[in-house]
Amino acid sequence: MSNVGTVRGGPDATDGKAWFAHDRFGMFIHFGLYTLGARHEWLKSREEFTTEAYQKYFDNFDPDLYDAREWARRARAAGMKYVVLTAKHHEGFCLWDSKVTDYKVTNTPYGKDLIGPYVEALRAEGLKVGFYYSLLDWHHPDFPIDGHHPLRNHPDAAKLNQGRDMTRYAKYMRDQVTELLTEFGKIDVIWFDFSYPCRDYKGFPGKGRADWESESLIKLVRELQPDIIVGDRLDLPRDENHLPDLVTPEQYTPRIAPTVAGLPVRWEACHTFSGSWGYHRDETSWKDAGQLLNILIDTVSLGGNLLMNVGPTGRGTFDARVIKALDVYGEWMRLNGRAIYGAGPSIYKAPNGCRFTQKGNRLYLHVQTWPFRHIHIEGLGRKVRYAQFLHDASEIHWLDPDAEVDSNIGVAVGEDMLSLELPVIKPDVVVPVIELILKD
Repeated sequence: MSNVGTVRGGPDATDGKAWFAHDRFGMFIHFGLYTLGARHEWLKSREEFTTEAYQKYFDNFDPDLYDAREWARRARAAGMKYVVLTAKHHEGFCLWDSKVTDYKVTNTPYGKDLIGPYVEALRAEGLKVGFYYSLLDWHHPDFPIDGHHPLRNHPDAAKLNQGRDMTRYAKYMRDQVTELLTEFGKIDVIWFDFSYPCRDYKGFPGKGRADWESESLIKLVRELQPDIIVGDRLDLPRDENHLPDLVTPEQYTPRIAPTVAGLPVRWEACHTFSGSWGYHRDETSWKDAGQLLNILIDTVSLGGNLLMNVGPTGRGTFDARVIKALDVYGEWMRLNGRAIYGAGPSIYKAPNGCRFTQKGNRLYLHVQTWPFRHIHIEGLGRKVRYAQFLHDASEIHWLDPDAEVDSNIGVAVGEDMLSLELPVIKPDVVVPVIELILKD
């Protein structure tokens, strides 16, 4: 039986977006001038840099070891199926040779477009292509100062705001999005970030759909790339008649699958290996192997995708901590990927310390907390035809459901209970997966 239903405004087997629900796992890449600061992608705002003070990062930006093919190979080896790169982050710096600004990579010491090689490398590895595009721009002269802007506490902030024209800036955004969606072939995802209409600060209003001219922007996107998946941060209406392409919870795993107006939607949780999105040299809050894998498992068990972030160094490389984390995913996905790809939530309730994913008549029990000898699962008695560990295809036995009480463990079994017999010693897998093949 199939366990993944059609989602209104979401995946459908007949449309060009169906790949998303199958692939389940992608890489986010945050890369920009802030990488040289090596302490947070928001450093221009957090430290209230002026444009002149921030210029040192532009003048020294030279990722001479950037190899898009290596990025793509690392993503594929980790089991990721698509990548989303920050074409422009809040600082306003562009990673491609945009015709409508001088604040771009081709004018730095590096002097070359970064986006073209990225797109080509992903396609060569069979990966889907995504762009992140910030709605904010702390460099553009027409972007009004607000509560997130680096100049928000400048004594002359109100005066500096005079003459800034949001209409001109909205057109600038459309011009850049047109470049991104016409110059690099088919693009599969565009991630706009972000809206904050209610965040007023010292008389400076926040920004939302009216400022971005979101209706015109998304209309343009649909015309240029009809099958593209668009993120939900444009502050557009959300109701039963306006379901977003993609709901994007950030840095947390929802307790239940997100809905809009009570309807299921396509969704994707985005997380970091540590606490920041950009390269952070001194950060120590890196997730361990179990945390990394359980974020993915928890997300897919609720029917979502995981977009896990990498922040390359200023020379364009993945540092040793990133490679170690990616290797955790790669090794686990190599053995257990079929519990993730094309899988989704199950109608069955997983026991404590476990999660279920399901694909057709194959039910995958992810054992996040290793038990002593047995796992008891209600609702599956007499429904399982075969059971095995997924990592090595070794058979797993279960107790006889006809026995009223199993004399060895003193547990009532019953027709509705599946009681799996497990080894005392946990297999050498961070999160073991048990594949239960259900009867037809």
